[in-house]
Amino acid sequence: MKFVVIKSLNGTKLSILHEGLTYDVYPQKNNTNLLDAINNFEEIKENEKKILSTKGEIFNREKTTFPFVPLGKIICLGLNYLDHVKEGGYEVPSYPALFVRFPSSLIEPNQKMIKPKISEKLDYEAELMVLIGKKTKDVDEKEAEKSVFAYTVFNDGSVRDYQKKTHQWTPGKNFDGTGAMGSIYVTPDEVPLGASGLKIQSKVNNQVMQEANTSEMMWPVFKTISTLSKFATLEKGDLIVMGTPPGVGHARNPAFFLKEGDIVETIIDKIDHITNKVVNE
Repeated sequence: MKFVVIKSLNGTKLSILHEGLTYDVYPQKNNTNLLDAINNFEEIKENEKKILSTKGEIFNREKTTFPFVPLGKIICLGLNYLDHVKEGGYEVPSYPALFVRFPSSLIEPNQKMIKPKISEKLDYEAELMVLIGKKTKDVDEKEAEKSVFAYTVFNDGSVRDYQKKTHQWTPGKNFDGTGAMGSIYVTPDEVPLGASGLKIQSKVNNQVMQEANTSEMMWPVFKTISTLSKFATLEKGDLIVMGTPPGVGHARNPAFFLKEGDIVETIIDKIDHITNKVVNE
């Protein structure tokens, strides 16, 4: 199943996306979102045919919004593709390189991506994002499979000079308006196990800058969930951002950074394709 959250005059509406049309899951309710989908998924599955028999609306990405507010934990992996490790000159880690993002750094799908006025080194990063659907603590990889509710895409916009000011990457990963979330949240039955084997790309002004396959992740989805659950309890609605493949701007020769007017596309086959225009702060 594919879920989207649509802005309406009366709040937000949880909808199913099917063959280019969106169908309101709860027509009589306002301010429904993905937490309703997580909490009532079995009921929604039972009623799917009935929901899809109602009048659908043409999917408009401009009307999609955050999956829910407030957002929970946003845990991100760095250095999860070997070739990305090499292009950045890092040592291959024996444990995931982890950092967190704040909700204030995030933007909606297709919202403008903000280049901060204090830096010229805004970079793009195409990534797979995982939405957690159940409370998860100290699980093995097999159990971790049950923790995934859905997948989407993420553009982990990074301000490289501020990222490198400290061994902890927090500053460079948390500028306002730099992290673009996906619009479509795809349940695991719609993609290969662990969302592995999918082409992942980023494009800038229609030029392919990154292209790889999610099967190349050193810490796949279930291994990552298991690892995180050893030290933190994952809750419904938490998000895990799975790291980026090679081809980022700062590792190019010459280096390439985003400027006002650039159009950044983030694409993962079978999941989503979002577009963000860069604007100056």
